[in-house]
Amino acid sequence: MHKSRINRRLIESIKDVEGVTIHKLYEEYPDFHIDVNREQQLLLEHDIIVWQHPFYWYSAPSILKEWIDLVLQHGFAYGREGTALRGKQVLTSITTGGRIDAYQSGGRNEFSIPQFLAPFNRTARLCGMDYLPPFVVHGTHMFSEEGIEEAARKYRSILISLRDEIFSMDEIMQCYYLNDLLEKSEKR
Repeated sequence: MHKSRINRRLIESIKDVEGVTIHKLYEEYPDFHIDVNREQQLLLEHDIIVWQHPFYWYSAPSILKEWIDLVLQHGFAYGREGTALRGKQVLTSITTGGRIDAYQSGGRNEFSIPQFLAPFNRTARLCGMDYLPPFVVHGTHMFSEEGIEEAARKYRSILISLRDEIFSMDEIMQCYYLNDLLEKSEKR
């Protein structure tokens, strides 16, 4: 995260938003020894969970995978007795150097972002959570400071809209990216 100017700015844009807890896994667990009980408690305390990260090799950084493997335990997150996360909302917020046209059938990467994020979608659904469309910032290597600020403004706006339930679940689920909600709200 310390190398990602875009992700760092996205985090800075929401640090003063009431009801938002920022939890940086690499800072909390530089040795990868994840405190499972603490992480599960944090999940219980929040209604919306955001997995924010740069899009590394078509997936997430290794610590997020480790976190998922350890924290979303059978009997807690899934299974007959694992109902602790049911009804919570989860989304993936990613930044990628590739433009949106690179992430589609026939594009350079051959698949769409939602296709690449299918394992996160299935993980959330296995846990009984509502997996929302992702928030995606494309083409980050070409961003000017103004572009970074615009992405941060949109991110803040999206998270506040989710917190305040500005949009119905039907409106949210009709979006390809959560970013699309801003266009809908500007038309209202």
